Amino acid sequence: MKTRRRNGISPLAMMVSLVVALLVCLSHSVAEEPTYRESLVFPLHPQHNHAPGIVECPNGDLIVSWYRGSGERSADDVAVYGARQRTGTNTWSDAFLMVDTPGFPDCNTTMMIDAQKKLWLFWPIVLANSWESCLTEYLVSSDYEKDGPPQWERQGIIPLIPPRFVEKMTKTLDELGAEKENAHVKAKVFVEHVREGLKDKLSHRLGWQPRCKPTVLPSGRILLPLYTDTYSVSVMAISDDGGRTWHASEPVCGFGNIQPAVLRRNDGSLVAYMRENGVLDKIRVSESRDDGETWGPVGTADLPNPGAGIDGVRLSNGHWLLIYNDTVKGRNSLAVSISEDEGRTWPITRHLEKHADGSYHYPAVIQGADGTIHFIYSYFVKGGKSMKHVAANEAWVRQGDATATTK
Repeated sequence: MKTRRRNGISPLAMMVSLVVALLVCLSHSVAEEPTYRESLVFPLHPQHNHAPGIVECPNGDLIVSWYRGSGERSADDVAVYGARQRTGTNTWSDAFLMVDTPGFPDCNTTMMIDAQKKLWLFWPIVLANSWESCLTEYLVSSDYEKDGPPQWERQGIIPLIPPRFVEKMTKTLDELGAEKENAHVKAKVFVEHVREGLKDKLSHRLGWQPRCKPTVLPSGRILLPLYTDTYSVSVMAISDDGGRTWHASEPVCGFGNIQPAVLRRNDGSLVAYMRENGVLDKIRVSESRDDGETWGPVGTADLPNPGAGIDGVRLSNGHWLLIYNDTVKGRNSLAVSISEDEGRTWPITRHLEKHADGSYHYPAVIQGADGTIHFIYSYFVKGGKSMKHVAANEAWVRQGDATATTK
């Protein structure tokens, strides 16, 4: 039996068209509504509270970490603290001590939950009150979902010897030297400082410290981004056995590129976005095509940076998100940008903070199992310092700054 056609269209085709139209309407009706909430992790505090990390536990709780003390590397009372937010709430526990190495500053923190659902805390112990004397340590816990601090079961250090360090560094210095006549005065002085420092083997092996969270590749390889203020470059600590042993990548040499946040593209290549610690005033970028063992030339992204930490996350829908200070001077403006083409362009931006006073910096970001994006950052205002937590979704970021924040 032949199907009758109306205006050249069969009833079956018309039915399919109606179903498709209905599904489109339904998808629009259930489109994600913008959500946003914020809280201070603890009341404004008189001491230095800085450099947070954040994880979501398997039960949905959040744990944040940071360091607190009389100062930074120069204050021997600096220790790592933490706090917990139970799932379904917007309040934080009292701060609890995570680690304190008596007589030594414990500084920048970052965390992860591994494939065995163990909690890892990474931080540097500062041996001689200078960033150049850092040594990265870690603690591991299987018992961290109860009230109070995690019960640590294992502690270790990550000593590294970056391969081809002097060779790679010298090559980059020579390339910079070729433009020496037009170089910034600061760059000229730094180049000579680095050349002298390369003669000291110990300085290649100390000073490496974490800032941004590890990236875990599909193979299970863990990349822990590290950097050194000794030479103002970065490196990856790499583990292929779940963190039992570590080795170093070749250095990411660009001079002034520190504190990497690493994201993975669909083709398997890796992109490191780094804080600008030089004279270019832009976020620095490098790529790897061998799972982080070696890194290409260090360039710049078309995003400003005043010499302040950044972080990034690949969202569950494949979009990339960066959080950074979008100025060339000062840390009073904190922005979130979204890329739909794996970091090639960043057309969507919204601000978490933008005020004349205050400092909002050293952010960390993760996406929870329910899709919520969790931001944590150092919050310095008149009256004291805290960590600020913001929980939002991509729809909120996409609204841009024109729409008032819903709190």
